[in-house]
Amino acid sequence: MKKWKTALKCFSAAVIGLSAMVTVSSGVSAKETSTVFNWSREAVSQITMNESNTAPLIPIEDLEELTPEYHIWDTWPLQDRNGHPAVVNGHKIIFALTVPSDVTPGKRHDTAEIRYFHSKDGKSWKLGGLLFNDGQGLGSRQWAGSAIVNKDGKFHIFYTATGRKNEERLTYEQRLATATANIVTTNSSVTFTNWSDHKIILEPDGQYYQTQDQASQGEFSSYAFRDPYFFQDPKTGEEYILFEANSAGSLAERTCQKEHPGSKSFNGSIGMAKAVNDRLTEFEVLPPLLEANCVNEELERPSMMVKGNRYYLFTKTHPEKFAPGLDAPEGLYGFTSPSLIGGYKPLNGSGLVIANPKDNPYQAYSWMVMPNGTVISFVNYVNVEGKNIYEIGEQGPDYEKEHFGGMLAPSLKLSITGDQTKIVHEKKQGVFK
Repeated sequence: MKKWKTALKCFSAAVIGLSAMVTVSSGVSAKETSTVFNWSREAVSQITMNESNTAPLIPIEDLEELTPEYHIWDTWPLQDRNGHPAVVNGHKIIFALTVPSDVTPGKRHDTAEIRYFHSKDGKSWKLGGLLFNDGQGLGSRQWAGSAIVNKDGKFHIFYTATGRKNEERLTYEQRLATATANIVTTNSSVTFTNWSDHKIILEPDGQYYQTQDQASQGEFSSYAFRDPYFFQDPKTGEEYILFEANSAGSLAERTCQKEHPGSKSFNGSIGMAKAVNDRLTEFEVLPPLLEANCVNEELERPSMMVKGNRYYLFTKTHPEKFAPGLDAPEGLYGFTSPSLIGGYKPLNGSGLVIANPKDNPYQAYSWMVMPNGTVISFVNYVNVEGKNIYEIGEQGPDYEKEHFGGMLAPSLKLSITGDQTKIVHEKKQGVFK
């Protein structure tokens, strides 16, 4: 039990607002200031599950595995610089974290590798192979990221380098990395060639984003600096990387609401850095777009889209990642603002966009919203008969394997109007558009 909980504090997916605005120095060359939005306990307390935000029950017996050889979970498509799913010589391409299917699901992040799949129709996917061959990837293993292709066909991958290559003891250090390659296609295949050197592009600075040293100083909450997401602002053409992080500082330095002392260690944030060269290898660290101080400790896989004149920021999190006193479901959460920096408010008043149904509370995870409102995810744990995530882990490897999906979930169609969203209908499994 202790070992299971320790693993959960290292990374949230391994097992399985209105608020005050704080003015800070942005750190950009112009020395401009920006406001950091803090997702409030008051907003989270307004969460109500209903037909407009509760996903349909997933009939796992009707679904097909992307590949029976591997568990897959966090998944993302190859996108153009504007965020739309890209097509390369008739091929659509997706990427996913994978491990062989005989690995216990709760241990999958310890040996995760990125594999890719391709499709001509955007519905049925064929395994292409391991993205990084011959130990090219940085870290002892690679976690989620994003991928884009330029008009000239150059491929860019951004990913989380976790641990250090050849480390003697498994660690959970997290840094953001990138590499480029050429995409070579035939009528039936996709391969990546002529790889660049892999490069670390961002590490926690200790000013805006918590370092591991800061987190180890009496910290109880989990640690994160991962999940890079490329975003080009259509209003300015400027390019950014969004990422999951924790607010800087040690536990002793942090202040929190006196009425919620048990929430002091919850400091999840969504960070941002601005590209300062066209090769997307140099970035300037900016203050976070969002913090969840006293609310949540892990805001995973952030992404951004623009609709009309509004920016929409999405993230996902688990129920056990909310601070004591808050009751919120496993789900996709979102925020909107008329500007990229500052002014964010939680969608639907609370932030909840999509929740798993109450009778299958862990059925899907890692939702990602496409520009047309299609939402992808993977099948997580199903039919667990009321067990929480800790109790699932206590049942042993056979139980985990029996109840873990490890495949693409049916996609959902989301309607987004102003600061309101609703689930319109369910799409077929594996549909990204």
